[in-house]
Order: sequence, then structure tokens, then C-alpha cells
Amino acid sequence: MFPFHYQNLPLNVYFGKGRIRELRGILQENGYRRVLVMTTPDQQPAGERLAAELGDLAAGVYPHAVMHVPTEVAQAAVAYVREQQIDCCVALGGGSTIGLAKAVALETATPIAAVPTTYAGSEMTAVYGLTENGRKTTGKDLRVLPKVVVYDPDLTLTLPAGISAASGINAMAHAVEALYAENKNPIISMMASESVRALSRSLPAIVQNPQDEDARAQAFYGAWLAGMCLGAVGMAVHHKICHTLGGTFNLPHAQAHAIVLPYSVHYNRNADDEAMSRLAEALGIDDPQDCGMALYRLNQSLGIPMALAEIGLPEHGAQEVAQIVCDSPYYNPRPYVYDELYDLLNKAHHGLPPR
Repeated sequence: MFPFHYQNLPLNVYFGKGRIRELRGILQENGYRRVLVMTTPDQQPAGERLAAELGDLAAGVYPHAVMHVPTEVAQAAVAYVREQQIDCCVALGGGSTIGLAKAVALETATPIAAVPTTYAGSEMTAVYGLTENGRKTTGKDLRVLPKVVVYDPDLTLTLPAGISAASGINAMAHAVEALYAENKNPIISMMASESVRALSRSLPAIVQNPQDEDARAQAFYGAWLAGMCLGAVGMAVHHKICHTLGGTFNLPHAQAHAIVLPYSVHYNRNADDEAMSRLAEALGIDDPQDCGMALYRLNQSLGIPMALAEIGLPEHGAQEVAQIVCDSPYYNPRPYVYDELYDLLNKAHHGLPPR
């Protein structure tokens, strides 16, 4: 057994069908009296329904969250929260909305109550990200960790199958990288393996029947575990690539993560034998060397876009991303090799198998 350090983050999680109906009481128990419901523009109607259920606790709906949290969007939200004297931001949605609430918390220390409707996992971490001048930067700060998280699988029943699939593989990426993170530990590795198992089995069922309540609950469970992994340990080459794709080319977050995951896993196939053995077992395959291809085939079965070109990466994108990644790398269990990364990104650009 190798030495390790494990830190348990202070989170208050409510999980289960119908738990959203308890949100008003939960907010009151925490002493919040003037909350702001935050959403993306598309989810504004859902935000307004939630605000109505919260009654006099709700100070209104702020429907301006967008992908990758541009700094100008964050600054506008910070100003609004201060002006309205908000004492809690209720983030209803996925990574974009929770990311905006985190940007506000970073500047104002306003607590966050997260109500996820996707499998992004951001609600379980103290990680934040901001995009400025085409570059996405990330950091960690306990001020941005939500105080309360309510997981109600019913809120995901209207999430289209294609978005559910991409969001679920995005969550799986958090768990996969936790297996070979610089500060990995046995507790998180167990969570990561369970997360991959839950997601790899529930996502095909959701694609087949988006109204499958058991599969929705299992996917949320897997996403919760993946978020715990992301919040507890570091990131590696996969997240560096995807942060670059998002910040530089504004590619859709979940789809970019889903497309890239098979390639980043293939890149690290020989870097950590224990991690790849755990991943192979969780995916239900025999050969750890085949993990990247197994994820590629899973994406195919889920109907996820297979090529970065399909979601907006230009022809020169693979070369530019490979250079940025090598110039400012995150930790990774093997060195960053430009030629190999460019080759894999070029395959990802065209949707070719990683092997």
C-alpha cells in the first residue's frame, strides 16, 4: 500500500426522487432568506417555476449563464448579486450555470445551493474556471464549493438522450483521470471505479429509453461519484486538452470531453498499469490496453458525435491545441509528447479510432 493523503470536502448532499420539493425547507434551515435562481437562457422557464416554488425566498431569476464562464459574464453577475443583496445563489442546470455561480462566490463569498440537471459534476468540486481572451484558466478555492447539492433524478427526465450521453461521458472523464491523478488514493479510486461502472451501464439504457427512471438515478449516482473524484484529486492530460478546446475554440463542453476521452486514455495506456486495470474491470473488458477503444465503441453506441470537426474544431485546431497543451501542461503520468498528441488530436478531429 502506497502512502496517500485524503481530504473529505464539507458537502451537504440530498439525493433521491422528488428531493427538489424539499429545497425551500433546506434553504430556510441554512438561514438563507434572499436567494437568486441562476440558469442558462434556455432554462429560464424552469428557473421561473423553481422560483415560484421557493415563494418569498426567491429574489428572482438570473438567466445569463453561458459555456466556459467568460469573465465579462461573471463580472456582470457579481455586480447584480451585490446590488440585489443576494445571500445564496441557487444554480439550476449544468456546468455553465454552476460555473457562473462559482465565479460569483469567488468574488463575493455568496453561498451556492446547486440543483444539477445534467451529469457535469461541477457541483461536487471547489474547482472554478474562467475564460478571457480565448484562454480558459482554472483554480481551486473552497469559497466556490456549493454548501448544498440536491440531486433529483426527475430533473433529468427531460434531458434529451444525446445530451444525456455526452454529459455522462463527460462525468466519466472525471472518474477516469482520478484513477491516474498525481494525488490519487485508494478511497477515490474505489469511487472512480464505481462511477465508471454505473455510467457505462446506465447511459446505454437512457439512450434506449430516456424515461427509464432507474437508469436516470444510476447515471446521477455515477455522476455524483465522478464529481467527488474531481473535487478530491487533480486533473491530467484529458482535462488540459478539453479546457484548451473550450477556451480557445468555444467548443461545447460535454461533447468535447466525450469525444476526447478515448484518445486521452489511449495516450496513457502504458503510463499507470494499476489505473488501466481498474478501468478495464469497470468497463467490463479483459485487456487494459483496450480501454481507449472500449470507450470509443461506447461513444459509438450512444450516438455521440465522433469527430471534433463535427462540433466546430477548425482544420488547424489539432495542431494549435497540441502546442498549447505542451506549452502549459497539467500533471500527467507520462510526459507530453507533441507528435503523439498531435496525431491523437488529428484522429479525434476526424473521428478515427484512437488505435
